[in-house]
Amino acid sequence: MRSGPIALRAAGAALALLLAPAAGTALAHDGVQATVTPSTTAPDTDVDIRVQGCGGTTGAAKSQAFTADSELTGRDGGYPLSGAARIRPGLEDGTYRVSVTCDGHDHHDVGTVHVKHHQQPTHRPVPVAPVRAGGGGTAAFAAPAAPGVAQTASADGLGTPYTLLGLGMAAVAAVAVAFRSSRRRRAQ
Repeated sequence: MRSGPIALRAAGAALALLLAPAAGTALAHDGVQATVTPSTTAPDTDVDIRVQGCGGTTGAAKSQAFTADSELTGRDGGYPLSGAARIRPGLEDGTYRVSVTCDGHDHHDVGTVHVKHHQQPTHRPVPVAPVRAGGGGTAAFAAPAAPGVAQTASADGLGTPYTLLGLGMAAVAAVAVAFRSSRRRRAQ
Protein backbone atom coordinates (compact mmCIF):
# COMPACT_ATOMS: atom_id res chain seq x y z
CA MET A 1 0.00 0.00 0.00
CA ARG A 2 2.83 2.35 0.63
CA SER A 3 4.37 1.88 -2.81
CA GLY A 4 1.76 4.13 -4.49
CA PRO A 5 2.61 7.36 -2.57
CA ILE A 6 6.34 6.64 -2.78
CA ALA A 7 6.13 6.14 -6.54
CA LEU A 8 4.12 9.35 -6.87
CA ARG A 9 6.74 11.29 -4.90
CA ALA A 10 9.57 9.81 -6.97
CA ALA A 11 7.79 10.77 -10.21
CA GLY A 12 7.27 14.33 -8.90
CA ALA A 13 10.96 14.64 -7.97
CA ALA A 14 12.05 13.34 -11.38
CA LEU A 15 9.73 15.80 -13.11
CA ALA A 16 11.13 18.68 -11.02
CA LEU A 17 14.71 17.68 -11.92
CA LEU A 18 13.76 17.43 -15.57
CA LEU A 19 12.13 20.89 -15.65
CA ALA A 20 14.74 22.65 -13.47
CA PRO A 21 17.14 23.54 -16.33
CA ALA A 22 14.27 24.99 -18.38
CA ALA A 23 13.05 27.04 -15.42
CA GLY A 24 16.59 28.32 -14.82
CA THR A 25 16.86 29.42 -18.44
CA ALA A 26 13.58 31.32 -18.22
CA LEU A 27 14.61 33.03 -15.01
CA ALA A 28 18.04 34.01 -16.37
CA HIS A 29 16.40 36.68 -18.55
CA ASP A 30 13.84 37.90 -16.04
CA GLY A 31 16.22 40.42 -14.41
CA VAL A 32 15.60 42.97 -17.19
CA GLN A 33 13.80 46.09 -16.02
CA ALA A 34 12.87 49.22 -18.01
CA THR A 35 12.34 52.63 -16.41
CA VAL A 36 10.67 55.44 -18.36
CA THR A 37 11.30 59.04 -17.24
CA PRO A 38 9.01 60.85 -16.68
CA SER A 39 6.82 57.89 -15.78
CA THR A 40 3.67 59.94 -16.41
CA THR A 41 3.68 62.06 -19.53
CA ALA A 42 1.44 63.64 -22.14
CA PRO A 43 1.06 62.62 -25.78
CA ASP A 44 3.56 64.10 -28.27
CA THR A 45 6.36 64.44 -25.68
CA ASP A 46 9.79 62.85 -25.35
CA VAL A 47 10.73 60.34 -22.65
CA ASP A 48 14.03 58.77 -21.59
CA ILE A 49 14.32 55.00 -21.25
CA ARG A 50 16.82 53.22 -19.00
CA VAL A 51 17.11 49.43 -19.06
CA GLN A 52 18.96 47.37 -16.48
CA GLY A 53 19.75 43.68 -16.66
CA CYS A 54 20.95 43.40 -20.26
CA GLY A 55 24.48 42.08 -20.75
CA GLY A 56 25.19 43.62 -24.15
CA THR A 57 25.75 47.16 -25.36
CA THR A 58 22.70 47.52 -27.60
CA GLY A 59 19.01 46.77 -27.55
CA ALA A 60 15.59 48.15 -28.39
CA ALA A 61 12.56 49.25 -26.37
CA LYS A 62 9.07 48.88 -27.81
CA SER A 63 5.65 50.07 -26.71
CA GLN A 64 2.32 50.92 -28.27
CA ALA A 65 2.80 54.36 -26.72
CA PHE A 66 5.99 55.07 -28.71
CA THR A 67 5.98 56.50 -32.24
CA ALA A 68 8.81 54.08 -33.11
CA ASP A 69 11.06 51.53 -31.44
CA SER A 70 13.75 53.15 -29.33
CA GLU A 71 17.38 52.23 -29.90
CA LEU A 72 19.16 51.47 -26.64
CA THR A 73 22.90 51.79 -26.20
CA GLY A 74 25.30 51.48 -23.30
CA ARG A 75 28.76 50.48 -22.19
CA ASP A 76 29.96 46.93 -21.83
CA GLY A 77 30.27 45.50 -18.36
CA GLY A 78 26.79 45.44 -16.86
CA TYR A 79 26.00 49.12 -17.29
CA PRO A 80 22.39 50.08 -18.06
CA LEU A 81 21.27 50.73 -21.61
CA SER A 82 19.60 54.03 -22.40
CA GLY A 83 17.62 55.64 -25.17
CA ALA A 84 14.78 58.03 -25.90
CA ALA A 85 11.33 57.75 -27.43
CA ARG A 86 8.49 60.02 -28.44
CA ILE A 87 4.97 59.39 -27.17
CA ARG A 88 2.39 59.12 -29.96
CA PRO A 89 0.30 62.26 -30.48
CA GLY A 90 -3.42 61.77 -29.89
CA LEU A 91 -2.84 58.75 -27.64
CA GLU A 92 -5.59 57.87 -25.15
CA ASP A 93 -4.95 58.21 -21.41
CA GLY A 94 -3.76 54.95 -19.88
CA THR A 95 -0.86 52.74 -18.86
CA TYR A 96 1.18 51.24 -21.67
CA ARG A 97 3.62 48.33 -21.32
CA VAL A 98 7.23 48.52 -22.44
CA SER A 99 9.06 45.48 -23.85
CA VAL A 100 12.80 45.22 -24.46
CA THR A 101 14.91 43.20 -26.87
CA CYS A 102 18.51 42.67 -25.79
CA ASP A 103 21.03 39.83 -25.59
CA GLY A 104 19.14 38.18 -28.45
CA HIS A 105 16.00 37.75 -26.31
CA ASP A 106 12.66 39.47 -26.02
CA HIS A 107 11.70 40.63 -22.52
CA HIS A 108 7.98 41.38 -22.48
CA ASP A 109 6.29 43.82 -20.10
CA VAL A 110 9.44 44.86 -18.19
CA GLY A 111 8.28 48.47 -17.72
CA THR A 112 5.36 50.85 -18.09
CA VAL A 113 4.63 54.41 -19.14
CA HIS A 114 1.53 56.31 -18.03
CA VAL A 115 0.00 58.66 -20.60
CA LYS A 116 -2.25 61.43 -19.34
CA HIS A 117 -3.43 64.55 -21.10
CA HIS A 118 -2.36 67.50 -19.00
CA GLN A 119 -5.24 69.71 -17.98
CA GLN A 120 -4.61 73.43 -18.30
CA PRO A 121 -5.57 75.18 -15.07
CA THR A 122 -8.52 77.50 -15.53
CA HIS A 123 -7.30 79.85 -12.80
CA ARG A 124 -3.70 80.90 -12.37
CA PRO A 125 -2.84 82.42 -9.00
CA VAL A 126 -1.53 85.97 -9.28
CA PRO A 127 0.69 87.43 -6.55
CA VAL A 128 -0.87 90.33 -4.69
CA ALA A 129 2.23 91.89 -3.17
CA PRO A 130 5.96 91.49 -3.57
CA VAL A 131 7.73 89.14 -1.20
CA ARG A 132 10.03 90.86 1.27
CA ALA A 133 12.93 88.46 0.89
CA GLY A 134 16.42 89.24 -0.35
CA GLY A 135 17.29 91.83 -2.93
CA GLY A 136 18.08 94.42 -0.29
CA GLY A 137 14.52 95.69 -0.17
CA THR A 138 14.20 96.15 -3.93
CA ALA A 139 10.95 94.16 -3.97
CA ALA A 140 9.08 97.32 -2.99
CA PHE A 141 10.19 98.95 -6.25
CA ALA A 142 9.32 95.99 -8.49
CA ALA A 143 5.55 96.17 -8.08
CA PRO A 144 2.92 98.78 -7.33
CA ALA A 145 1.94 99.23 -3.71
CA ALA A 146 -0.43 96.62 -2.34
CA PRO A 147 -2.54 96.78 0.79
CA GLY A 148 -0.29 96.42 3.83
CA VAL A 149 2.96 97.11 1.94
CA ALA A 150 4.65 100.46 2.49
CA GLN A 151 5.72 102.18 -0.69
CA THR A 152 8.93 104.16 -0.20
CA ALA A 153 9.52 105.38 -3.72
CA SER A 154 7.64 107.74 -5.95
CA ALA A 155 7.65 107.93 -9.72
CA ASP A 156 10.48 110.49 -9.48
CA GLY A 157 12.78 108.31 -7.32
CA LEU A 158 13.42 107.63 -3.66
CA GLY A 159 12.74 111.11 -2.39
CA THR A 160 14.63 113.68 -0.30
CA PRO A 161 15.13 111.67 2.94
CA TYR A 162 16.87 108.81 1.17
CA THR A 163 18.91 111.13 -1.02
CA LEU A 164 20.23 112.96 2.04
CA LEU A 165 20.95 109.67 3.81
CA GLY A 166 22.92 108.40 0.81
CA LEU A 167 24.93 111.64 0.54
CA GLY A 168 25.71 111.51 4.27
CA MET A 169 26.94 107.91 4.04
CA ALA A 170 29.12 108.80 1.05
CA ALA A 171 30.63 111.72 2.97
CA VAL A 172 31.42 109.50 5.97
CA ALA A 173 33.09 106.96 3.67
CA ALA A 174 35.18 109.69 1.98
CA VAL A 175 36.35 111.04 5.37
CA ALA A 176 37.27 107.50 6.52
CA VAL A 177 39.35 106.88 3.39
CA ALA A 178 41.12 110.22 3.70
CA PHE A 179 41.85 109.64 7.41
CA ARG A 180 43.26 106.17 6.74
CA SER A 181 45.41 107.42 3.88
CA SER A 182 46.89 110.19 6.06
CA ARG A 183 47.70 107.70 8.84
CA ARG A 184 49.57 105.47 6.38
CA ARG A 185 51.67 108.40 5.16
CA ARG A 186 52.67 109.30 8.72
CA ALA A 187 53.60 105.68 9.53
CA GLN A 188 56.03 105.48 6.58
